[in-house]
Amino acid sequence: MGTINGALTEAVYYILLSLLQPMHGYGIMQNVEKLSGGRLHMAAGTLYGAISTMLEKGWITALSGDGDSRKKEYVITDTGREMLRAEYKRLRELVDNGRAALKEEEV
Repeated sequence: MGTINGALTEAVYYILLSLLQPMHGYGIMQNVEKLSGGRLHMAAGTLYGAISTMLEKGWITALSGDGDSRKKEYVITDTGREMLRAEYKRLRELVDNGRAALKEEEV
């Protein structure tokens, strides 16, 4: 999970965006749904699979809390921010190229 030929999956992109601020799992699921305009609904298994992968890659880190693992909060790391910025740049390029191509088509 995560990258496909260098691209982040939509779910991972929204999770990383969510974790610009510390957040627990349920909060991440709610925020992903909000950011995607309700299009993306994440099941807990999908979320925690993605979290596990991102922890292994060093894109996010778990914050030490009160010892209740069910309320563990996560936050993006500098490496995760680099991945997020790279994906944002890639998406901007896609949009810019699409806009240019469609504008030419309309002429």
